[in-house]
Parts: sequence; C-alpha cells; structure tokens
Amino acid sequence: MQFRQRALSRLQSPEELDLPVRLARPQGRLVLAVTVVVMAAAGVWALTGSVSSKVTASGILTHAEGSYTLQSPVAGQVTSVLAEEGQLLDPGEPLLTVRTEDGDRDVEAVAGGQLTTVIARAGAVVTAGADVATLEHVSGPDEPLVAVLYLPGDGGAAIPVGASVDLSVQSVPRERFGVLRGRVEAVGSAPLTRRQISGFLGDEQLAEHFSREGSPIAVVVRLERSRATESGYAWSSTDGPPYAVASRTPVTGAVHLAAQRPVDWLLP
Repeated sequence: MQFRQRALSRLQSPEELDLPVRLARPQGRLVLAVTVVVMAAAGVWALTGSVSSKVTASGILTHAEGSYTLQSPVAGQVTSVLAEEGQLLDPGEPLLTVRTEDGDRDVEAVAGGQLTTVIARAGAVVTAGADVATLEHVSGPDEPLVAVLYLPGDGGAAIPVGASVDLSVQSVPRERFGVLRGRVEAVGSAPLTRRQISGFLGDEQLAEHFSREGSPIAVVVRLERSRATESGYAWSSTDGPPYAVASRTPVTGAVHLAAQRPVDWLLP
C-alpha cells in the first residue's frame, strides 16, 4: 500500500514533468563515439590493409646438381688418401688407394666434382660397395650455391615461385650479420622419399633428419648475389659476414607468402 500511495502522490504532483529527460550520460556518449571510430577504422583496414604470413622450414646450402656418394669397387685396406676435402676432381681422377689381394687399386672419382667428405681414411678396411667419399656435382669453384628447404607435408602448395626468403645460416651469427636473402626458384611437385633425399644430398643422416616428420616437399631457393659482400651474396646487413659461406651448411628458411586483405578471409 505504501508503494501505491507514493505512486498516486507523484501523479498528483506534475511539477517534475518539466524536467529534461537524460537519455545518456556524457561518459556513455564518449564510449559510443570511440566504438564507432574503432569499427570504422577496422572496416577501412579490412578493405585496404594487408597481412603477410610466412612458412618456416629447415634446409641446407648446396649446389644445384646435388651430391653423390662414391663407393669402393674393391675390398681391402686404404693405404693412402690422394685428395683433400674441398678439392675439385676431374672424372676418373684417383681419390684413394686400396691394397687388395691382387695388389694396389685406385678408387677414382666417377663423375668428378668437389670432394666434400672423405669417409674412408688411411688404414680403414673397406668392402666392395662400401661408401668411401661424398662429392658434389660442380663444374668449377665459382659455381653459385642454392638453398634447398624441406617442408613437411603439403606445405609447398601455398608457396609461389619468386617468393622472397630469409635464410638463417648456422655458421653466421644472425644478431651480427643478419640473414641471407633469396627467392624461391622451384617447388617440388611431389613429396620425396628418404632414399630420394639421400640420393640428392649423398648423406643418409641428412636424409633421415629432413624426413623425420614424413615425406617432405623440396623448395629450391636461389641466393641473391652481391659484389659488395665478402661472401658474394646479399644479406640483410650491409656487409654480411667477412668470410664465405660453405656448401653443406644447415640453414633455416622463412618463406614470405603473398600478402592478403583481411576481408578476403571472410569472402568465399
């Protein structure tokens, strides 16, 4: 009854009807204005802005034709190593001497190339067909390097030829000399088996490393050249490292994909 009497008394006292009605407080109007401005800015950014993404994968510096493993055609004991790692060998040039039951036999570089690893040292006993050395298919000491990245799964489908790539080189401190610049030259059309990777790199352990998450896609990256650096390649820093980068050096590559407008994510 008290509430009813109070309501009746208000109806009998119309003196408050001339007071202005406050629809919103100043703080509420400020919040509304800020919300409208933010939504308008987000709409403009969605239509005119761009967002870039990248794909990261591990890989290695090598030459475009890859490597091969040299095997001994005979069994016996290695008596001498006739070449040094890094040396460029001609086809048929002797690499090792193996003492067999029929006398000393030379193990020759079948296709020639640059000697990267000597597996069988002097004094080692080898069997016929045993791996004794790894050579890279190169025609000269100035042949440029490439980077080969191995992307697990179907990650290569989104990578366009010509995309820019930043390469962190294991032997080069990134905080001092930055990253190596490159561009995607080719993307593999099918996943590679462990044997295929081993056949290209001439290294079973590397093949196991790059295929540990399944059969990867190979992405070949052409390194950008520069006459202003000691290494002969372009870096994110002005000079890059004061030394050359070597083949067979591990790298990590960040492939920059094409930029997209945010509104494209919402459109079918």
